[in-house]
Amino acid sequence: MRTSAFLYPWDVVGDPEAPGRLAGLGIRQVTLASAYHSTRALTPRHPRHRIVTASHAAVLYPPGADHWSGHALKPYEAGEWASGDAWGEAAGALAAAGLDVHSWVVLAHNSRMGAEHPETSVVNAYGDRYPWAPCIARPAVRDHLVALAAEAAVRPGAGGTELESCGWYGLAHLHAHDKTAGVGLGDGAQYLMSLCFCEVCEEGYEAVGIGRGRAAEAVRKALEPVWQGTAAPGAGVRDLLGGELADAFAAFRDGTARSLQERAVAAVRAAGPDGFQVLLHADPEIHHCGANAGVDPAHILSVADGVVVPCTGGPGLLAPFVPHTRPDTVLAANLTVVSGMGGSPGSLAADAARAAAAGATELRLYHAGLASDADLAAVRDALGAPA
Repeated sequence: MRTSAFLYPWDVVGDPEAPGRLAGLGIRQVTLASAYHSTRALTPRHPRHRIVTASHAAVLYPPGADHWSGHALKPYEAGEWASGDAWGEAAGALAAAGLDVHSWVVLAHNSRMGAEHPETSVVNAYGDRYPWAPCIARPAVRDHLVALAAEAAVRPGAGGTELESCGWYGLAHLHAHDKTAGVGLGDGAQYLMSLCFCEVCEEGYEAVGIGRGRAAEAVRKALEPVWQGTAAPGAGVRDLLGGELADAFAAFRDGTARSLQERAVAAVRAAGPDGFQVLLHADPEIHHCGANAGVDPAHILSVADGVVVPCTGGPGLLAPFVPHTRPDTVLAANLTVVSGMGGSPGSLAADAARAAAAGATELRLYHAGLASDADLAAVRDALGAPA
């Protein structure tokens, strides 16, 4: 199967040995971040640094002034961690080593936007803002994300793109020094705590029949058993909220996410050359929020060229997509190969075989820049590359 490894530009820029080392793994492609959220990343082999601190969400190339003219929200440029055209420099070096390069674009995940423009953020049922999570129902946010998708995806030298967090973001987020595990939130409570109640979303709920003010009150009431510890173990959305309200929330939110995904993919295709591949990081549970946006499998595979699906815990999430594939559809199984982040590079060959049997057509390896030398050696062995 075609295999691609995720990478940051700072893993390559300033390290002349990186492209050859990556090509030697036996991969054919690198999925290189071009727009990314704030992070602190290890660089275990770089000759100049060991820790890179990206202090805010940024584009890792110079944004075009004309492209962003008239937009209320504009992307932030990177600091010293990816100055200038870091993406272009890294992509050129990787291509020279014989690797195909695709862009990796993080969309609805931007803490700096939330800090500087708090009105753009998701607001939960208690009035708390999530500054890392732009509300994708807001027109200015949607316009920004579509414009960002088009520019960050279609970089010179990119043969395709992967759009991450192209949908709703919510509570689940590895924020700095998280202290949110005091009460165990199951799948249903995570969803309720991720619902947005900004004025735009309140209008949306009203349009699908939830009376003004009733939506947030209903969610707070539904969450009370969770805080009290009396909710049934594994309670789902419909268990907590009831079927009528659950369906009404879904009608607004699912339609909002679908239309954003349609616009983003169309914008990328309009900006890119013929044959430019567009994939989405996706989860087949449409109510899930986060980096792997919850999608309707039939819908998203009618819009994009394929999906990248988290499979580190097993290939089960591939199954809902399989009935909706075409001969050229990409179903990429995303496997973590960093031992320190819960990955199992030593079982990569077996995991890849299981993914293929479940319908995967390609592999994604997270993350070649973060992995130890021992992890990369295991990847090289699994892919059959010479030592």
